[in-house]
Parts: sequence; C-alpha cells; structure tokens
Amino acid sequence: MDMTLPLFFLVAAAVLWGSTETRVRRIDRRTARLERKVDLLLEQLGVQDVDPAQDQVSALVRQGKKIQAIKLYRDITGADLVEAKNAVERMEM
Repeated sequence: MDMTLPLFFLVAAAVLWGSTETRVRRIDRRTARLERKVDLLLEQLGVQDVDPAQDQVSALVRQGKKIQAIKLYRDITGADLVEAKNAVERMEM
C-alpha cells in the first residue's frame, strides 16, 4: 500500500515526460519546415541573409579553429551543439 503513491507519481511523471518530448519533437519539425520555406523564398527572391557575425564564424573555420567557430555559431544562432557542429562542418567543405 505504501508503494502505491510513489509508483503513481513515477508513472505520472513518465507520461508527462513522454508527452512533453513528443510536443518538442513536433515543434522542432515544424520549425525546420518553416526555416526551409523561408530559405527557399529568400533564394527565389535572390535575397541573401547576410549576418556579419557569420563572417566571423567563417573566418574561424578558415583558420582551423573549429571549436571556437562552433561556440560562436551557437552564441549567434541559439543552435544546440549538434546543429552548430553540423553547420560548421558544412562550412568546412
């Protein structure tokens, strides 16, 4: 009987966690779709999204300072570590 209440809270927390994770993934997918659409619109209009700070990231990449470039990219964009690493690696190509 005394284990029922902690077990109930554990199950409730797991259900809430799963629900939150699902919502976050859905929002991430929607955001990515919107970003792709905006990028396509900018490309179609011939508009370049120039950010002076991105030039600093590119300069760090050219200097071989990948870690500093990733840190700066995260500061500028608010991206997570994986996203920033992938973006910097694309710049290396």
